[in-house]
Amino acid sequence: MDGSRASWVNTTHDWADTVDADHLGRIRREPGEFAPGGPGHLVLEVVAYAADEAASRGGGRCVVTLHADGSVSVQDDGRGTDTRVDEHGRVVKKPVMATKDLRFFDHPEAERLPDGHPRRGMSTVAALSEWLIHTNRRLNGSWSRRYEHGVPVTGLESVETDGTTGTCVRFLPAEGLRSHGALTADDPARWSGHWPALTVRIEDLRGGADRPSR
Repeated sequence: MDGSRASWVNTTHDWADTVDADHLGRIRREPGEFAPGGPGHLVLEVVAYAADEAASRGGGRCVVTLHADGSVSVQDDGRGTDTRVDEHGRVVKKPVMATKDLRFFDHPEAERLPDGHPRRGMSTVAALSEWLIHTNRRLNGSWSRRYEHGVPVTGLESVETDGTTGTCVRFLPAEGLRSHGALTADDPARWSGHWPALTVRIEDLRGGADRPSR
């Protein structure tokens, strides 16, 4: 047990909330504001969390995979998303997908991402994706959850442990965004300059099995 949920300190997200429908709706209504440049910005929002984790641990890695179905996944080797057990024995994960990041959202002085636009948080990715699957591996257990337009449509589904920790976020950007902001082979080097503790690799699976990765 990790104690009463009311006693948990809010650092990046509000533990008392699960889905902030108004927040998600605002993002969906203004895709140009929250995903300037298209899917490339959404990828940076996810990679930024991997970079946070890498900085806190003295280094880390992540792989960005471009899938043939138009979806993108970002997989890192961090500790995984914070997951706790409340006073009723319920497993609770930090609500990073469906509520605002208290550090960045609505703060004009927020960190700038490598594309020059402000960081808003993972909820922008979830809200502006047709679907998103968050797979989380921690020392105390592994699980996966699916979201559609930012709203969870499954519970925490157990995933077989494989001895690793980290997160994998795979998402299909909303149809209106998909034709904008393609990633390039030069992006990882540029991101490494912005986040020196994080090593990023891009795997491009869109052209078939014989297409080289970067």
